[in-house]
Amino acid sequence: MNHFEYRDGTLFAENVSVEKLAQEHGTPLYIYSTATLTRHFQAFDSAFDEIPHMTCYSVKANSNLSVLRTLAGLGAGMDIVSGGELYRALKAGVPAEKIVYSGVGKKAGEIRQALEADILMFNVESTAELAAINEVAASMGKVARVSFRVNPDVDPKTHPYISTGMKKNKFGLDLTQAMDAYREAARLPNVEPIGIDCHIGSQLVTLAPFMEALEKVLDFYRSLKNIGLDIRYLDLGGGLGITYDEEEPPHPREFGLALTSAVRDLPVTVILEPGRVIVGNAGILATRVVYAKHTPSKDFLIVDAAMNDLVRPSLYGSYHRVDEVTPKGRKKLSVDVVGPICESGDFLAKDREIPAMETGELLALFSAGAYGFTMSSNYNTRPRAAEVLVDGDQAVLIRRRETYEDLTALED
Repeated sequence: MNHFEYRDGTLFAENVSVEKLAQEHGTPLYIYSTATLTRHFQAFDSAFDEIPHMTCYSVKANSNLSVLRTLAGLGAGMDIVSGGELYRALKAGVPAEKIVYSGVGKKAGEIRQALEADILMFNVESTAELAAINEVAASMGKVARVSFRVNPDVDPKTHPYISTGMKKNKFGLDLTQAMDAYREAARLPNVEPIGIDCHIGSQLVTLAPFMEALEKVLDFYRSLKNIGLDIRYLDLGGGLGITYDEEEPPHPREFGLALTSAVRDLPVTVILEPGRVIVGNAGILATRVVYAKHTPSKDFLIVDAAMNDLVRPSLYGSYHRVDEVTPKGRKKLSVDVVGPICESGDFLAKDREIPAMETGELLALFSAGAYGFTMSSNYNTRPRAAEVLVDGDQAVLIRRRETYEDLTALED
């Protein structure tokens, strides 16, 4: 459930009119719902109440400081993949001991930054990275807590660009390599192996891949125990999908029941890294029609949002529901919803049945809270969108729209 609904013939975000927000802040405009963020986090986190666990929100999904502060206030930890995300998480008030650091390309400066903060652990993706962490930790007189990301070679049945747990992917170590890496880590003086990490992909709509991967991870856990390693954390990643179109992903409580049954008797703390499932349906992108264009072969709605604002349709062929903000009951047309960018790939929706629209009218793209603003760019020298967070009948501008001056501020 989300808190975007039609009342009195127009779309509301909680108790605030989307049309009012667009008039006040302009478009394109990202609008997020505090009530939806809260509901989704609590529904996910409570699904694992019967086992020791930590829900570390995946910052890359939506990294706005106000979103992070909202989730931190609910008890969330954070899963980060860069020094910048670490900076954001700490600035948002997330305790360092609730931060895990993933990602394949951690640089020495970023490793040092994380060790200075004293994060919970690094999810290590290669033996070269292990050596780098040991070297940086030694130079600082510290011991770095680590887990290794194991690659269980499980097909998550999702888009290939967001599949991360198969042999051909760049992420993690296969189980044979991982065993050698743990043995090496146990010998190194400035690292302490305390966990196992596994993440197989994003937008998963069935539990079967999760459970297949978990079975392999638990076998590997027992192997590590047999060689005397004290593994205290099982980081099982995120990836649970949401409804964009007609998907029917499992509810977090189904995941919780299955996972709890499998690990209940183990002396470990489970770490989950949800992102999309928390914030995806907690946000929309509002955009205005610039022109309606009719050709002999195709009708277009040209809007002021573009692939630089929401790249998922162009990058992944992803579906986002598109609806009028204030429906007028007009006849529907089959149209492509496109932006102003000079690329044929600049589209937000193709061949959609949308009522005839006129210049200046508003559309909403739903399920835009995850991988929307965080993947946006300044392509074609376009200022990035503003962001607003709604809480009941209050709306706060949590990121102002960029100006042309902002876009050139770092240049000579």
